Amino acid sequence: MLLENEAADYVVANRGEITRPTIQQRRERLSKYLGASEFSEYRDLVEPEISVSADSTLGWIVVQVMARGKQKTTSGEEAPIEFTSAWIELYEKRAGKWLRTGNVSNFKP
Repeated sequence: MLLENEAADYVVANRGEITRPTIQQRRERLSKYLGASEFSEYRDLVEPEISVSADSTLGWIVVQVMARGKQKTTSGEEAPIEFTSAWIELYEKRAGKWLRTGNVSNFKP
């Protein structure tokens, strides 16, 4: 469901790189991450900011969250996780439907 409204030409800017993962690559990455993670807290640190272009064809949201929980390591052990992250999600209206077309994200050191 999370990938239902993502464009096939989705672009990601993260950790100093720009990539264009396929929907299958995104599905595998997301499935692995969510399958290994259990959050006890996941909350907005600031109110998300949303903007839509004057012609209503482009939009974006900027978000900052804090999360805590646990995650299974590759060896199967559970390890605590805690992070603060901020990102911008890009949207484009195509054929009358809003699609996510890109993401720029980072983690607070």
